[in-house]
Order: sequence, then structure tokens, then C-alpha cells
Amino acid sequence: MIVGGRRGRTGAALRYAVLVAGALAMLLPFYLLARNAFMTTAQITAPEWRWLPPAPTLDNLTGLFSDPMVPFARALLNSFFIAVTQTLGVLLLSGLAGYGLARIPYRWSRLVMVLVTATLLVPAAVTFVPSFVLVSTLGWVSTLRGLIVPGLFQALATFLFRQFFLGFPRELEEAAAIDGLTPWGTFWRIVVPNSLGITAAVGTITFIGTWNAFLWPLVVAQDQNAWTVQIALSTMLTAQSVDLGHLFMAGLVSVVPLLVVFVLLQRWIVEGVERSGIAGG
Repeated sequence: MIVGGRRGRTGAALRYAVLVAGALAMLLPFYLLARNAFMTTAQITAPEWRWLPPAPTLDNLTGLFSDPMVPFARALLNSFFIAVTQTLGVLLLSGLAGYGLARIPYRWSRLVMVLVTATLLVPAAVTFVPSFVLVSTLGWVSTLRGLIVPGLFQALATFLFRQFFLGFPRELEEAAAIDGLTPWGTFWRIVVPNSLGITAAVGTITFIGTWNAFLWPLVVAQDQNAWTVQIALSTMLTAQSVDLGHLFMAGLVSVVPLLVVFVLLQRWIVEGVERSGIAGG
């Protein structure tokens, strides 16, 4: 028993050591980002290593928002507006679609779900050019509409919502129907308030994905007024010159909204994915 107990404690200690090492490895890029953001380019590229900035400075932050060549503040606002709007649109459209596919009796519902899921197998490069041609034809190039509308419906979000609603208690909906609620009223007054976990999970994943999007905004946002934060970051890295201080500060500022969203909703992400899941039929 003593030997077994020692082995158990040794195994637990090894597991914790591996987890701690993995966590430190994951946090290392964030540490370097925060450290370099408050240092000058000369200090960053100095041959001697310093764990902390020798003389922390906010010059990078003030210079970042005063650069006339890169409208970083406007890019942040654009990214926030696009991410919030697209997230709300995905939650609305994919939530309604997932609920309809899970609850409305329709002979072709399974086929529709198979077709929706099959779109996940189509590489983004295949639909990229047709999507741009359509957006260009509508005159949405260099507009926020061109950045938002094409991503309002997502097959993965629809799949996750459907899987969740397949396991949703029908008794609650039946009780609402007995009380006189219409299917529309049941969805908004009963189903939605009891689906906050999957809603927060899908919303967080969508927000992060939209915020980090680069290729589509790079092609569509051809005017500075439509730039997102990722495009603004890319303009700071050129073949002619690189201001490392501004670049790291811009990266730090652009990461902060994602960290806030993730920290606030992390438990909902885990709960929502677990309950959507990979468990439904």
C-alpha cells in the first residue's frame, strides 16, 4: 500500500510538472509580447538578454495611435464592430437554423443537415474568388458590409446548435405549448434562456475567429477606412523597415480584447462544447 501510494503521488507530481511546463510554454509568447511592447527597438535587439524592460516606456503606445500612416484606432473600432456584428448574426441565423433542423419535422431535414455539414469539407480557397466577385458586383469592396455579410452564416455553428437542441428537454417545450406559447415564442422565451452555454461558446469562437481574420479583410478592405486591426498590423512589417517597438505594442493591444472575452466566457466555452456535442445524435 505504501509503495502504491508513493507511485500514485509520483505519477501525480509528474503530471502536474508536465502541465506546468506546457502552461509556461503556452504563456511564453504572451510574456515576450508584453515585455517587448514596453522596450525600444534598440533594447529589443540588444545582444544582452533582459527579463524585464530596463526602463519601461509608453512611447510605443502613444506613437502607435499617432502614426498618420496607420490608422490603428480606426482599425480597432472596425474590428470590434465587425466581430460583434458578425457574432450576433451567426448566433441568430445559425441558432434558428440549428433549432429548425433539430425540432421541425421535415422529410428533408437530415439531407439539409448533411449538405450544410458537407460545406465544412470545401476548402476556403475554392469559394474565395466567387465570394469576392459577388461582393465586388454588389459594390461592397472597401465597405464593412463586404466584411460582415459573407460570414453571417456558418455551418459549424449550425451543427453545434443542432447537436445541442437534439438533447434539449422536450418537456419544457411541451409545457410552453400547453401554456399557449407559439413555436416562435417557445424558442425565444424558453429555449434561448436555457441555451446560454452553447450560445456563449459559439459566440466566443466566432468572435475570436472574426477578430483574427486576415486574408478576406486584406482583399476586401482596400481603403484605409475599412482596415481591420490585422491589416493594420501587417502594414507595420515591411521589407524596408520594421519598428519592433510599435509592432509589439500593436500586437499587445490587439490581443487584449480576445483575452478579456476568453477570460469572461471560458467556462461557458467548455460547457457549451461538452453539451453540444459530440454527444447528440
